Amino acid sequence: MEKRELLYEGKAKKLYTTDDPGLLISEFKDDLTAFNGLKKASEAGKGALNNKISTELFKLLEQNGVPTHFVRMLDENHMLHRRVDIILIEVIVRNIATGSLSKNLGIPDGTVLPFTLVEFDYKNDALGDPKLNDQHCLILNLVNSFEELDTLRAMARQVNDILRPFFHEKGLNLVDFKLEFGKDAQGNIILADEISPDNCRFWDLQTGEKMDKDRFRQGMGGLKVAYEEVLNRILGDNGTI
Repeated sequence: MEKRELLYEGKAKKLYTTDDPGLLISEFKDDLTAFNGLKKASEAGKGALNNKISTELFKLLEQNGVPTHFVRMLDENHMLHRRVDIILIEVIVRNIATGSLSKNLGIPDGTVLPFTLVEFDYKNDALGDPKLNDQHCLILNLVNSFEELDTLRAMARQVNDILRPFFHEKGLNLVDFKLEFGKDAQGNIILADEISPDNCRFWDLQTGEKMDKDRFRQGMGGLKVAYEEVLNRILGDNGTI
């Protein structure tokens, strides 16, 4: 399978058509952005690491009943996946307060939440990805019904219920993460985009060390080493999950 026309270029990936109208290829880039694109850099090998991590996590989720757009990893930087119509809602899942949640609501950083919080952000760079409530989603025609929003929440919690204990066994705390969903050719809502340290926060269970893109956001350095460590823990001793 070869990539054809460049369909879209985002902050972290390029999206290409293929000879099959139902399949697309994502090319994972080495680019890094933060604060709605105000901070930019590049880290050689970052894209390949995110591709490999996303591949393993999509396979894990598929094995546990979560439908995704994933088909297979083509090479280090390219993933083949089903074509979907992306729902322009970023679904944020939070287990521990940090980042914008602590900043906006004054919840102390590192506070374990009494229950898993699921939030919606509008996937719109020009507006700065503002927060959405259910009525906003319907007014903006991002979904067709309240039931579809309930589906997004349920699937996000299902992903969390699979990944949180998985990473706990690997010595990592899954603090929070962002998911994107789309509708396939049959209109089914499935998981799309990627799952990587670019859109997840991982803290080492023993040391609290940050193993994600916060290392770039906060100017800590060592981003590639942290991403490599996340991948190594996912793969385990045998090189497979």
